[in-house]
Order: sequence, then C-alpha cells, then structure tokens
Amino acid sequence: MYWTLKTVLGSYLYIMVVIIPHVIISFFSNTGDTLHLNARYWARFTLLCAHTTVEVRGQENILAGPAVYMPNHVSHFDVFAILGFLNVQFRWTVKKELFRIPLLGLGMKRAGYILIDRSNHEKAIQSLKIAAEKIRNGTSIVIFPEGTRSCDGTLQYPFKKGGFHLALEAAVPIVPVTVNGSREILPKNGIKVRPGKITLAIGKPVYPHGHNVASLMEEVYKSIKLGYTS
Repeated sequence: MYWTLKTVLGSYLYIMVVIIPHVIISFFSNTGDTLHLNARYWARFTLLCAHTTVEVRGQENILAGPAVYMPNHVSHFDVFAILGFLNVQFRWTVKKELFRIPLLGLGMKRAGYILIDRSNHEKAIQSLKIAAEKIRNGTSIVIFPEGTRSCDGTLQYPFKKGGFHLALEAAVPIVPVTVNGSREILPKNGIKVRPGKITLAIGKPVYPHGHNVASLMEEVYKSIKLGYTS
C-alpha cells in the first residue's frame, strides 16, 4: 500500500498548497487557462508520487485549432496521464459527482470544466451546448466516449453519442487517443496503486465532413482500437 498512500497524500498535498491560491487568483481571470495549466502540474506530480511514467506517441496529430479529443477509459490514471501530458489547452466534460470533491471540485469549476449530469437528459444536452460554445471560442474538449471506465480493459462499444453530436454541431475534428498501461497501475474498483508506464497513442484526426454520428463513431472506434497494437 506504500505507493497508494504516497499517491493519495502527495496529490492532496499539492491541491492544498498550490491549487487553493490559484483558485483565488482565478476570480481575477475568466479564462481558466492558468488553473488548467496548474492542474497539468498537479497531474504530473501525482504520477511522480505513483512512480509512473508517461510516453506520448503521435504528437504530430495534435491540432493547432480546437478539436474534440476522445480517449478510451479504464482507470483513474487515464485522467492524470491525459491532463499531465496531452499538450493542449482543453476542458474536460466531468460527471457531476466529481464536482462534489472538496477543493478539487471547486478548482474544476473555476477552470471551466463542464459538468455532465447523466441522470438528467435536458441538463446533459445543455452541457454539450456549453462545450460547443467553448469550442467555437477556440478551446478543445476532452470526452471519454465510453462514458465510464471499462472493467476488463476492452472498449465499451457502441460509444455514447453526445461527443459525436458535439463534433458535428461545432464542425471540428475528433482526435482519438488510446491509453495503454493505466489499468495495470489501478484498475476500476482497485485500491492498490502499482508503479508502471502509461502510453498515450494520439491517432490521426477524424474530420466530421461527410459523416453522421454512426459513421463518425465507427471511425473513432477503429482508430482507438488500432492504438492498442501500435
């Protein structure tokens, strides 16, 4: 349990020492960019505490303009790896339960992350409209298309449709991201952190022109699946 305790304590120590002052600063800036940048260093520090390294492949597929980034999801450590090493100024779509975490929830709100209430369809649609507006203003969005973590590491398909509607409405590409190695560090429902290595394989952008939701979903699925073997 050594690495588990070190990871949890290190992560929350960073939040208490660094994020609180930045939340205060955020009241004087409405962009959320500084808080997001600080969150990147929080994620890297958490990975360091867990003795976990991250390798990024396919950096050339990161776009200069806004996009919807879609990674697979098998572990909480997917979040740390993407937040820490996806070199993009983005905003998450986050399930409402995470906004209730003391300090962290406040930091996410001030950073402009987007709350998704899965139990309320109308609120979920409104959240996607907020995400579309952020994209139009030049900020990328990260959405886990599976909706939740996979128990066995396999892709849960078909994906949730919201992110694909978002890409079509905003007329921006989807960049698939395959996360490898995070399940070995902390699987869903696991409590013991095991040091290791995570690889982010960034796929080629999938442009929405000529696609509908179903065909766009299929292309993203194939790209994420391909990343497992790359």
